[in-house]
Amino acid sequence: MSEPLKIAIAGLGTVGTGTVKLIQDNLNVLAQRTGREMSIVAVSARSRKNRDFDMSDMTYYDNAVDMAENCDADVLMELIGGSEGIAKEVVEVSIAKGRHVITANKALLAHHGTELAKLAEKAGVALAYEAAVAGGIPVIKGLREGLAANSFDLVYGILNGTCNFILTNMRETGRDFEEVLFEAQELGYAEADPSFDVDGVDAAHKLSLLSSVSFGTEVDFDAVYIEGIRNISALDIVNAEELGYRIKLLGIARKTEHGIDQRVHPCMVAKDQPIASVEGVLNAIVCNGNHVGTTMFEGAGAGGGPTASAVVADLVDIARGTILPTFGVPANALEKPIAQPVEKREGSYYLRLQVEDRPGVIADISNILKDQDISVKSLIQHESNPGKSVPLVITTQATVETAMSRSLEKISQLDCVLEKPNMIRIVSL
Repeated sequence: MSEPLKIAIAGLGTVGTGTVKLIQDNLNVLAQRTGREMSIVAVSARSRKNRDFDMSDMTYYDNAVDMAENCDADVLMELIGGSEGIAKEVVEVSIAKGRHVITANKALLAHHGTELAKLAEKAGVALAYEAAVAGGIPVIKGLREGLAANSFDLVYGILNGTCNFILTNMRETGRDFEEVLFEAQELGYAEADPSFDVDGVDAAHKLSLLSSVSFGTEVDFDAVYIEGIRNISALDIVNAEELGYRIKLLGIARKTEHGIDQRVHPCMVAKDQPIASVEGVLNAIVCNGNHVGTTMFEGAGAGGGPTASAVVADLVDIARGTILPTFGVPANALEKPIAQPVEKREGSYYLRLQVEDRPGVIADISNILKDQDISVKSLIQHESNPGKSVPLVITTQATVETAMSRSLEKISQLDCVLEKPNMIRIVSL
């Protein structure tokens, strides 16, 4: 066998602890598969409290940057998290010291991925991040290696298990967002501050990385349109079912004639689409290759075990001597993407309005849509309550988002419209 591979781990939270346990449990299997033994020689965490694994052969560092600077390791795993601060410094120092880096930090790579990839490639070390996108699903390897013979025009998916759990639970129980969010927090699926998840930021971090790998472009997180699920009501879920759809928070990246379209938002997806059946905390990613066609990856998108599995998969590559360009092509060859604004999106739309039940309301709304050349596909008003408030649901034929935005602005100004209209994009994928 070759010399043992020496590992340092920065961060001993759920993922860090799961990674240590996985390596210790599977030392013999990993050695057989790589031809090298592995040894965790150093760790760093916020506190030196007792852990439920043996640390006696590991050097403990109070400061992760000191560890990156001074430890005797070939590979450093950054499992701290955060787009700035100590996590970024640990990665930069490790690369400067000639150490391979494995990270699960999607926020760091979404904001600094291109520059870090250039540093790693210049230093001749790996910057690996399978665990940063969709937990245990090997989608980065799938796109970058298994499907490397293809070019892609579309990649999309369910990239956040918290949101998928909430939307699934709302549909199955008929409860509203806030009640199901509380349950998700009680079960540990959502953080005490769930903003990154339910407002779509976490999914946008991951989408920007998928987009870069798929299209050979620099990471462009700032170009991602982001909209979360806070405005989805139980009524929207019921209406979607009646119309033949499921509501999913999707990240979508597509090559268009206007540039790269990257967006995260709630979508109405036809129930016969495979991704509509991905429920609970599961993630799924779909890509369209020009020769392979459509490929779908599905599995556990988070959690200590699945994420540790992805971390160690990168470790296996490094142990075998496999060092690939971070985003599939050399960092200096990544193209600067031209961003397509969401206003150029073409498709159908769902509108839920709370209106006063009186004559002329539907005509007023229809006239506004007609003025923007928007055709109505369906209209649902189950309740009748003259002089009172009733829900009104409209779906449209395909139109441009700018026309839809102008229509919504005018519709919301009608005195018969009693609440801010809710719009959900209907997607055809």
